[in-house]
Amino acid sequence: MSNKAAVLFRVVAVAEAFSWAGLLVGMFLKYVVGAGEGGVPVLGMVHGAMFVLYIGVTLAVFRPLRWSAKTVIVGLLAAIPPFFTWIFENWALRRGKLDGPQRLTNGGTGLFLSEPEPARV
Repeated sequence: MSNKAAVLFRVVAVAEAFSWAGLLVGMFLKYVVGAGEGGVPVLGMVHGAMFVLYIGVTLAVFRPLRWSAKTVIVGLLAAIPPFFTWIFENWALRRGKLDGPQRLTNGGTGLFLSEPEPARV
């Protein structure tokens, strides 16, 4: 995972999942416990902003990371259910979708390479 697009995507995907968690806790406190608003308006706004940011970042990074149309669609759909952005991010990391095509020439780690890294001059 060498390029900034992959790092940006990972950070936003995890942040979107955490914003879901915060909103769900706030809704639990408001509707189940009956503890008043419980921060739901603020947490809802934060989650909404993170949702929009995730969609924007996903659309911005799919070309630099050379994702297929199927990967982009799954990534976009992952924003809907709670915590699926984090699951998608983990899946993409395991499958090498976040290494990017230029991972070795730009100083990347090449975590998912099967052949040895070429010597640098």
